Amino acid sequence: MKRHLYLFLFLAAFSFSCQPKTEKEKIPASIQLTEAEANRLVKLPLHCLQVEYPNKLNQTLGNESELKGPKALHPTFYGCFDWHSSAHGHWMLVSLMRQFPDLEDAEEIRRKLLENISEENIAVEVAYFEGLFDKGFERTYGWAWILKLAEEIHLWDDPLARELERNLQPMTDLMVEKYLEFLPKLIYPIRVGEHTNIAFGLSLAYDYAKTMDHAGLQELIKSRALDWFSKDENCPLMYEPSGFDFLSPCFQELDIMRKVMSKEEFQLWVKQFLPQLASVDFALEPGKVSDRTDGKLVHLDGLNFSRAWVLYGLIKEYPNEYAHLMKVANDHINYSLPSIVDDNYEGTHWLGSFAVYALQQAP
Repeated sequence: MKRHLYLFLFLAAFSFSCQPKTEKEKIPASIQLTEAEANRLVKLPLHCLQVEYPNKLNQTLGNESELKGPKALHPTFYGCFDWHSSAHGHWMLVSLMRQFPDLEDAEEIRRKLLENISEENIAVEVAYFEGLFDKGFERTYGWAWILKLAEEIHLWDDPLARELERNLQPMTDLMVEKYLEFLPKLIYPIRVGEHTNIAFGLSLAYDYAKTMDHAGLQELIKSRALDWFSKDENCPLMYEPSGFDFLSPCFQELDIMRKVMSKEEFQLWVKQFLPQLASVDFALEPGKVSDRTDGKLVHLDGLNFSRAWVLYGLIKEYPNEYAHLMKVANDHINYSLPSIVDDNYEGTHWLGSFAVYALQQAP
């Protein structure tokens, strides 16, 4: 009954395109993020932001002195099971506060953000990356989410945000340096459906670089994306998803190229890369999750959200060509959204961020 109720609540009204209004040409509206849904989803990172265990450290030990608990190693990003989930959990709280300043849990959110993103805690986090064996820690997925967090804090018009921005700045600067150092060394792109997907890492970092007017980072990301992807054709979407994907290799590439190419260049490129998207009959089934208690299998809920945000971004920029993809995006959201607030920590520690990001990209 609850699942049916959520589906009812988040199905948007249908609207018509500017074309002749036959039944086939009705285009559904996108699904919008409401304050009620924000209050529901925000409880996911708020609950786990300061929960130390269970925890996946993903640490390379140099010696026995480095055997420490999560909070000692990562006093800011120790909650929500792993470092990167904590990073985008913080992003989600800031993002929802910026969009809905009167959230029910606003005071608790503000308190926890200030406790975690302190000057002292960030100094410890930065020092961790100086270890001999952990210079590549969270490359580039966690790096990207730190820059997304920094961008969101910068855009938040609130006195608390100015304090958080100052405190986070050393970590922000470090992530920029790491991108500038690493991207020229990466000869071949990483085309996978999980954390190391390079197109995803480029996409969030590019958003930060544009917002902050960081010309050097923008130009490097653009040149690397063009080097790796500009000649790609006929991406094998039929091979997706793999069993543990939470990102679509084809769609993530589409997303970054939409951002770095001119409209004319992109429209030519996408016709070679994913020509099937132009068809009004294009269909793509959401990734199916057989067991939400399995931390890997529940990745497919994340895939549904990430596919949706790529499609929404495409529709917003090219509505005349791709508005028909709205139903595909909505179907992906509707498959996973009702199920991510449950008792399965395997999904709840991170999926709220993906759901919110997808909903925020909706036209």
